[in-house]
Amino acid sequence: MSTIATNIAKVGTRIREAAQAVARDPDEVQLLAVSKTQPASAIRLANEAGQWDFGENYLQEALEKQADLRDLSLTWHFIGPIQSNKTKLIAEHFDWVHSVDRLKIAQRLSDQRPPELPPLNVCLQVNVSGEGSKSGCDPQEATALANEIASLPNLRLRGLMAIPEPTDDLAKQRAAFAHLRQLQSKIDLELDTLSMGMSQDLEAAVAEGATWVRVGTALFGARDYSLQPGSASPSA
Repeated sequence: MSTIATNIAKVGTRIREAAQAVARDPDEVQLLAVSKTQPASAIRLANEAGQWDFGENYLQEALEKQADLRDLSLTWHFIGPIQSNKTKLIAEHFDWVHSVDRLKIAQRLSDQRPPELPPLNVCLQVNVSGEGSKSGCDPQEATALANEIASLPNLRLRGLMAIPEPTDDLAKQRAAFAHLRQLQSKIDLELDTLSMGMSQDLEAAVAEGATWVRVGTALFGARDYSLQPGSASPSA
């Protein structure tokens, strides 16, 4: 068994135990393997261990890996900040987008989604910690923005996403995730997704209702950002 396969099993145990601790069905929580900066070979090993969903932050890197792995029926999630000039390729090549935080971006994704593809699954990213360096809409704007996104024809709004301010304090972790869950409960739409929780805080996220946990380091090890474009801010 590869190290990646062993790590996937360990994270699966963490998810299962966290869910059982709050009387949740572990099957309600899905693992999104954050493969940014990882080679296609690592994704292939993860897939051999039963992982099918992969999250990428950098568009060009992701497209190259998708081409290398076209023989596999993987589900691709875009989870990084979105620039307007990248929406067309994201709309064409991804199954999910977790990081929609403005109506303009949502409209472009809807307009540019190829008609032969099913609606693009999207999450509205909310800046629950109010950090100036983080993407995400203001929590007070979430309800109105969610309703506008839900009305777009080629998108399917699935729920909310957040990357709270990092902390080792379990109570603070849970409070941030609870905030996102409470926001979602106030939105009068049929939403089934809370994308929250990463390697260091997935237990708190699962306790507060996460349906996707975005895990990279705990699966693949530390990342090397030296050759990567864009920000190295955490997302897994």
